[in-house]
Amino acid sequence: MGVFDRGTGHEQVTYFADPASGLRAIVAIYSTALGPALGGTRFYPYASEDAALADVLNLSKAMAYKAACAGIDLGGGKAVIIGDPATDKTEALLRAYGRAVESLGGRYYTACDVGTYVEDMDVIARESSFVTGRSPAHGGAGDSSILTAYGVFQGMRAAAEAAWGSASLRGKRVGVAGVGKVGHHLVEHLLDDGASVVVADVSRDAVDRVRVMHPEVDVVDVDALVAQPLDVYAPCALGGALSDETVDVLQARVVCGAANNQLSHPGVEKVLEERGVLYAPDYVVNSGGLIQVADEIEGYSEPRARAKAAEIFDTTRRVFALAAEEGVPPAVAADRLAERRMSEIGRLRRFWLAGR
Repeated sequence: MGVFDRGTGHEQVTYFADPASGLRAIVAIYSTALGPALGGTRFYPYASEDAALADVLNLSKAMAYKAACAGIDLGGGKAVIIGDPATDKTEALLRAYGRAVESLGGRYYTACDVGTYVEDMDVIARESSFVTGRSPAHGGAGDSSILTAYGVFQGMRAAAEAAWGSASLRGKRVGVAGVGKVGHHLVEHLLDDGASVVVADVSRDAVDRVRVMHPEVDVVDVDALVAQPLDVYAPCALGGALSDETVDVLQARVVCGAANNQLSHPGVEKVLEERGVLYAPDYVVNSGGLIQVADEIEGYSEPRARAKAAEIFDTTRRVFALAAEEGVPPAVAADRLAERRMSEIGRLRRFWLAGR
């Protein structure tokens, strides 16, 4: 099925190939109604080109909604590079990709995502002006996972307030699925707030890093975590964590995590609602990283970015209030909040153009 036939509403989807370096990339721009599209570059060994396309389409749409809900004047985009970053990533490939980003003329800004890091952005930026998420040595803020975790924690506080009447996780048991880039920072916030934490990750090294610093943290197998007696379940790995099967065994009252596209298919949000599970929409609570890299575009200020990320608490509360007011699940309320802002604020500039 082609992009037009999918009816996703994307403005632009561009394929880039450079056989000499091995670059095979897809850049998807969902919307520039609020400003140039911003979204990370995912470097991943997709099983097929169709799988890569499906991922970049879903992720870019989520970025547009994320920016809109976060109150940022940016649109949403995403890029994927097909390949194994452990073996296929080279300077030549990254610089070829930088040329590809530059050719879009500023309609798309790139940043880090799964399989790409700050040092990769510095290489890409040698060929493109439209790169953020860079190292402090080059004027950037460095690791965006720190502010992402902080934002997720703020969203979790708002969910705790809605579920139990107090914006604190003290005394609650939280299961963190995935303790990599973002998850291990989230664990720190939770422990500082007085929560008890149980973690799971496919990487033993990731688990060991957490356990060395915090031996009080419990560890279970990845497949067993969702069925644990938890108050909060925090998916912080790849997307699709909330499937029919996982929701069926889920014990937690609240779901709030850093992973993108947590709902495996439309309708899962209704099942969560029916089971009395409060779902904090992923792109609302995990927008701290976007806030950080967006702030870099105008010259990074850590206090300004942190203050903006702290607003995720109020945004999450607003989503829950709208959900209650309109009688819909929080995921639907978040979509409506984003769509209204894109329509109301972006109506005067349907397509963003460089310098205009």
